[in-house]
Amino acid sequence: VQLQASGGGLVQAGGSLRLSCAASGGTFSDYSMGWFRQAPGNEREFVAAISWTGGSTYYADSARGRFAISRDNAKNTVYLEMNSLKLEDTAVYYCAAPSASEAMGVIIKGTGIKYWGKGTLVTVSS
Repeated sequence: VQLQASGGGLVQAGGSLRLSCAASGGTFSDYSMGWFRQAPGNEREFVAAISWTGGSTYYADSARGRFAISRDNAKNTVYLEMNSLKLEDTAVYYCAAPSASEAMGVIIKGTGIKYWGKGTLVTVSS
């Protein structure tokens, strides 16, 4: 499975941005999907996860209430809508997937990621 994230850029604090991650090479609906991010000098951290059908989602505390993860299985794409962006949201954002049929819990734990996309940089300015 290949993952390609896009949609990053420069945005002012308080603004919004939508990231996309296009998947290829597998049956997209077989995979839970997630977003992670890595800020300069920090370790990569979990942001959000979504189940195969999109019926279940889960967020890191830092993202809950501001970010929304969704997916379109017909388009093989997962999205991360980010609102009320803060300076501390500045990071490289990565989409990720575990093995097929793995529940999204392994994404949340960060222990079962098998596929990583190349990151997309989000820079939030004051």
